[in-house]
Amino acid sequence: MQKKDIKNLTLEELEKVIEKAGEKPYRAKQVFYWLYQKCARTFEEMSNIPKALKNVFSEEYYIGAIELCEHQKSKDKTEKFLFKLSDGNFIETVLIWATDRKTICLSTQVGCKFGCPFCASGLKGFVRNLAASEIIGQIMYLKRDLKHLMTNYVFMGMGEPLDNYENVSKSILIMDDTAGMNIGARRITVSTSGLVPGIEKLKNLGLQVNLSVSLHASNDKLRDELVPVNRRYPIETLIKACEEYRSDGGRMITFEYILISGKNDSLKDADELARIAKKVKAKINLIPYSPVSSLDFKTPTRDKMNIFMDRLEARGVQATLRDSKGKDIQAACGQLAGRQK
Repeated sequence: MQKKDIKNLTLEELEKVIEKAGEKPYRAKQVFYWLYQKCARTFEEMSNIPKALKNVFSEEYYIGAIELCEHQKSKDKTEKFLFKLSDGNFIETVLIWATDRKTICLSTQVGCKFGCPFCASGLKGFVRNLAASEIIGQIMYLKRDLKHLMTNYVFMGMGEPLDNYENVSKSILIMDDTAGMNIGARRITVSTSGLVPGIEKLKNLGLQVNLSVSLHASNDKLRDELVPVNRRYPIETLIKACEEYRSDGGRMITFEYILISGKNDSLKDADELARIAKKVKAKINLIPYSPVSSLDFKTPTRDKMNIFMDRLEARGVQATLRDSKGKDIQAACGQLAGRQK
């Protein structure tokens, strides 16, 4: 029998494994504590777990880890990590430093199938989903090996998180569990290009997870071009899903909007965007386009971006013009691509 990574199990799933082995369910919380708070690398380290149970684990499971291949540091303190997975594929993870925050940007897929033309992640196509253990492994490496204490966790790296809902939701449950990583759900943000069925599933997960929608255009004609999934779930359908997500528990919704020169940066675009944001009561993160060498898009001038933001604020919308950090190491929004196997 092929062994499985024990970090692919939620607490509830681990309890069932332990009960089947004839042990009390409370042992699951002890094992979770060793895995996610003590960062155990082997079952032998779990000193208060019965030997018989450790033997069961050793026969059927292992404690996996992803392998760091490259670690780059930007002049603005942003850090990028290239990880090699057990099958030889690669993903990238980013750590973003701010005055009072340290945010980890997590990848959820090798490649991406959704083909946004300004983004590097999908240029080589889609390879596969990450397992929950591989998503969690990105956090564990920074926590255990580099001793980073992160404040915020965003599913905004390579891939479309809601296209890998099963493993992303498992990861969130492990992160949120007080016996696991003990990260409050309000410190977790899931990004999506607009997969409406995934938004509905995330709502039904029942946690106060923040939702970030990669909007990038304020009308269907342009969004069909920039975010092709819009052809399946147009803006009106997406807005309705966002309204329902927000109303069911008061979760925060943010629209991410990459400003691309001559594409989506006119005052008309700003007015349309303000109308959408006010309807959903969403805040807007404006992000300067970060160049990708093989793509023919341009970043607007700083003056043009300021005019765009001023227009949003004049329309009564909360907007932030973010610095696109890590551009010098290809770690900014839309630049993550991993590496060929």
